Amino acid sequence: MAATSASKWVSLLFTSLLLLCIKLTQCSVIYDKKSLIINGHRRILFSGSIHYPRSTPDMWEDLIQKAKDGGLDVIDTYVFWNAHEPSPGNYNFEGRYDLVRFVKMVQRAGMYMHLRIGPFVCAEWNFGGFPVWLKYVPGISFRTDNEPFKMAMQSFTTKIVQMMKNEKLFESQGGPIILSQIENEYGAESKAYGAAGQAYLTWAAKMAVGLNTGVPWVMCKQDDAPDPIINTCNGFYCDYFSPNNRETKPTMWTEAWTGWFSDFGGPIPHRPVQDLAFAVARFIQKGGSFTNYYMYHGGTNFGRTAGGPFITTSYDYDAPIDEYGLLRQPKYDHLKELHKAVKLSERAILSADPAFVSLGSYEQAHVFSSKTGGCAAFLANYHINSSATVVFRNNHYTLPPWSISILPDCKRVAFNTAQVGKSSRVHMLPTNVNRLSWQTFSEDVSSVDSDSKMTVSGLLDQLSVTRDTSDYLWYSTSVVINPSELHRGIVPTLTVESEGHALHVYVNGQLSGSVYGNGENKNVKFTGQAHVHAGMNKISLLSVAVGLQNNGPHFELWKTGVLGPVVLNGLGHGSWDLSRQKWSYQVGLKGEFKNLASPMEVSSVDWTESSLVQQNRPLTWYKVWFLFYTSL
Repeated sequence: MAATSASKWVSLLFTSLLLLCIKLTQCSVIYDKKSLIINGHRRILFSGSIHYPRSTPDMWEDLIQKAKDGGLDVIDTYVFWNAHEPSPGNYNFEGRYDLVRFVKMVQRAGMYMHLRIGPFVCAEWNFGGFPVWLKYVPGISFRTDNEPFKMAMQSFTTKIVQMMKNEKLFESQGGPIILSQIENEYGAESKAYGAAGQAYLTWAAKMAVGLNTGVPWVMCKQDDAPDPIINTCNGFYCDYFSPNNRETKPTMWTEAWTGWFSDFGGPIPHRPVQDLAFAVARFIQKGGSFTNYYMYHGGTNFGRTAGGPFITTSYDYDAPIDEYGLLRQPKYDHLKELHKAVKLSERAILSADPAFVSLGSYEQAHVFSSKTGGCAAFLANYHINSSATVVFRNNHYTLPPWSISILPDCKRVAFNTAQVGKSSRVHMLPTNVNRLSWQTFSEDVSSVDSDSKMTVSGLLDQLSVTRDTSDYLWYSTSVVINPSELHRGIVPTLTVESEGHALHVYVNGQLSGSVYGNGENKNVKFTGQAHVHAGMNKISLLSVAVGLQNNGPHFELWKTGVLGPVVLNGLGHGSWDLSRQKWSYQVGLKGEFKNLASPMEVSSVDWTESSLVQQNRPLTWYKVWFLFYTSL
């Protein structure tokens, strides 16, 4: 009860200060070469990425509070265009997409917000956050000096900014938003567009600044960001980074990668917290003043939001708060101690430029000393394997390999990046899934042709047919074979080439085989026996998209699905190319339309009791209920 009362008191105090800020017209965020300056105060800020659609609204308050308890000042999130405008002019800001609610929760927690509008986000998110309908706007070309694209981008960006203004959520209005981002990691892409890319970059910067948010705008990984846009760094290490105007812009790290995302068939990434803490301390000792952890809570790619392709539904990212909202130890606590040590040094860091002192071949000190700000020192050992004992200001310090010690008073070690304390850990206990009561429902392949909604000559790009309403598209055609074309003892073969990402091949209702791509090779090719007979034969190809392309130059032009050739071999005197004959198309699976994947929907199908260990059950839905609980 006492903790709850204290929390409410802090929240009321924060609200009162914001109201006072408005009355005194002192709500402002400016910057110089040292740091952001918020309401007249220089700040070293720690931030963490928590993407509101990758968790549930019921989780938000707890995630934000854990971030604050971990020593963060700022919550960072992208804004996901395709989630908010699924069709032109029709908007969705409900449930997991209630952006205003999320920002207000950050405000109530007494934290700041960095709103990365983009609206291109990449983020391992489907289609990079762009709505698929955007691809079909006449004359459009993404992320370049293209009027249809710029018009759509400006319209959405303006809408988001106006929503925030209406709710008084920018710091200039007394709200929590201290930064906004326009575009995202465009630097490498702009070279593919040449002069048109440069013109677009200039336009985007001018458009964003013209929205008059009263807070700075940033562009990450954009060395030529036009003034007054702040260019920032993304990466595993950013101590090498300097902004493009060292005299006017602060040194900011918008993505300090806490781990990495997972793809199907790949390893589960892990970044030791010792290395992450070392990278952050090294960045700050070089003059960095803003660090954002990407991700602080990665969460889940719910539904069909994962892009890539081949990105998993888990977006855990080895983050300090795991996919389920639980603290990942010792990563969480070790970073918390790092933040404390840096905050103790904040006044000295922001009062002086660092002085470099060599302490040995691999050892050095960065010292911040001024008459008004006191003294703070960072003692570093860059040797990967060997510890070192150094002398600094007549005192001896032992430095573990690849580590930095932080001395907030230039005397006492408050933190060392390599020395991790003990933390309690949550252990996930496995269960025997085979003992659970499973139910199944199988798709009816035989009815695919009869349910087809479209028949045309030739093979179509999958996305142009599905418009991303489903990951599945059936391609079906009929083949009439004369008895004379069949050779005794020889089974014809079928070859199908696809632009990805997975393919199931059926001949006369029987599965002939399946092929799968991966993150390195998205295209697939099937070659297998085709058990055809004299007379009418039916060939059905189920193409599966595993998320859409989410980055790269001109990625709106990338195609997926069966584009051919599709060839029958071993008939008559040669091969038979089926690519140009009539094909019927059916979008999706019956289970999708019956909402089998939704736990809230009552499906209209009869489920069959089954066992998970049954093999060779293609196109089968599995369902089970289980209880989940934690013991802390």
